[in-house]
Amino acid sequence: MNNLYGTLNELLVKLFNDILQIEEQALKGDQFQNLSITEIHVIEAIGLECLRNMSAVARDLDITIGTLTISINNLLRKGYVNRARSEEDRRIVLISLTEKGEQAFRHHADFHDEMINTTISKLSDEEMKVLISALGNINSYFKNKYNLKNSQGKLSKKI
Repeated sequence: MNNLYGTLNELLVKLFNDILQIEEQALKGDQFQNLSITEIHVIEAIGLECLRNMSAVARDLDITIGTLTISINNLLRKGYVNRARSEEDRRIVLISLTEKGEQAFRHHADFHDEMINTTISKLSDEEMKVLISALGNINSYFKNKYNLKNSQGKLSKKI
């Protein structure tokens, strides 16, 4: 049992670290190399919807508006986002992706699609169910233990 525990601990730690490192390398080797992982996750949170307000994006990422503002300023300077005041309420700041931002969003989504497709390609239906159950249990543990549940019920991405 002790050996099993050590093996599982090693696999989980290595997996978490490897995914972040691979994700970062995937960005560095292409046209989006000027983006940090933090910035790509902000782009992901903004999404392909029309306009989103800063408060909603900050809430989705479980960060402060001030922290988001720093990332948005960088993304604005790099040409990935647009920022405007709401016509109805000038206090509300609306953000959206530029065409370049949408390309980065799709590139990152493709990375995740490839990762998932590769992961499940050799699994039987039963193995898939076990994997989903195990990952769901791990996700629930982290959400409950560290109160990481955000407004959409997703595991928060701390940036």
